[in-house]
Amino acid sequence: MFDRLSRQFEQDPFDMTGFGGSIAVDVADHDDEYVVTADLPGFDKDDIDVSLADRTLVIEAEHEETEEEESADYLRRERSRQSLSRSLTLPESVDEEGIGARFKNGVLTVTLPKRESGSGKRIEIE
Repeated sequence: MFDRLSRQFEQDPFDMTGFGGSIAVDVADHDDEYVVTADLPGFDKDDIDVSLADRTLVIEAEHEETEEEESADYLRRERSRQSLSRSLTLPESVDEEGIGARFKNGVLTVTLPKRESGSGKRIEIE
């Protein structure tokens, strides 16, 4: 038991690893919930995908923009594509039914209510 506790203190409880471009996040641990705030300027709500599997929250954002400029001498077409992703491992389980997310002014806020300790599911024996 002491070895397990020691390993937990050595590891970052919010094991945050990004792939592709990385999203800057703040994670707040309130008494009854976690609140994750992510800055996503230039993205629209439809560009963002948020998912949770086990205790891992994944935020992905992808935006594609095409700009065309035409004149008598030349035609110029520029494309830009931005893809960002961030995954966060939460230190404890959350109540999946109570998760909420909102996006306003380039800021995504995800609220993850903590699962009540002591709550559990009775397993029937066959």
